[in-house]
Amino acid sequence: MSTFLYKADPVRGQDWRTVFARERPDVDFRIWPDVGDPEQVRYLAVWEPPEDIGQRFPNLQAVFSTGAGVDQFNLKAIPEHLPLVRMIEPGIVEGMVEYAVFSVLALHRDMPAYRRQQAQADWRPIPVQPAQERRVGVLGLGSLAQAVLARLGLFGFDCAGWSRSRRSLDGVTCYAGQEELDAFLARTDILVCLLPLTDETRGMLGARMFNILPRGAGLVHVGRGQQLNHADLLAALESGQLGDAILDVTHPEPLPADHPLWRHPRVWLTPHIASMTRPDTAARTVLDNLRRLENGEPVIGVVDRQKGY
Repeated sequence: MSTFLYKADPVRGQDWRTVFARERPDVDFRIWPDVGDPEQVRYLAVWEPPEDIGQRFPNLQAVFSTGAGVDQFNLKAIPEHLPLVRMIEPGIVEGMVEYAVFSVLALHRDMPAYRRQQAQADWRPIPVQPAQERRVGVLGLGSLAQAVLARLGLFGFDCAGWSRSRRSLDGVTCYAGQEELDAFLARTDILVCLLPLTDETRGMLGARMFNILPRGAGLVHVGRGQQLNHADLLAALESGQLGDAILDVTHPEPLPADHPLWRHPRVWLTPHIASMTRPDTAARTVLDNLRRLENGEPVIGVVDRQKGY
């Protein structure tokens, strides 16, 4: 019997075990550190991988990330022949859509400004701008970004997206490559970052980008903390170049207790909760990919190691 080894949150792992026992009783499901016979381990689901995967588990056939991102992996440490598969499951998508749409709507309807006014007992309406006149731009056009843009489009927002390579989406003005990034930024009133973390995106959200956005633009950051330059963000907020920022990710996480972002009046900060895998749907997603592997079908979510996502 082949072994499926789970190395992540053990509480969630018990939910995975229930799903596997019901749908794939022929698979020996184990939760780290209960490895069993390392030579029987064929599949590994992991958030932070153990060292020497190839040597420790010589018959491993695939590695599954328990999250949507894979920046926590050292891709060079995973043998070339092993597919690395990131998590693409309904719980992650639905959670991200909820958080991103909530954030865009909050900025669009000036909710951070109203919270500041409330603290001052200031009863003062702010003129409402129609959604059709609000230009939303999403950095990244992967599966999460596409789902977010589809939902935002229902409100009538003028939606655009930017990606490294060319994409085409109904109802979305698509920009591609560094040569089109400035034009994308210049037309964006609310910027949503949904980029994966790569060498190219590390520190990308900084002064240069903020200065190209229209003055007073809003920021929703749900990518990775290492993409945001905190000092540049604070400077842009203080100067008014950025109006308000909603951040779900930072670096480090959590921020030090004395970090100015905690108490900045123009920042909403949440503890990396925009989207999280649901154990039951995550386990079923992995089981579907196991079936695909066994039947020689294309696996959903295989990481392109050259791109890093």
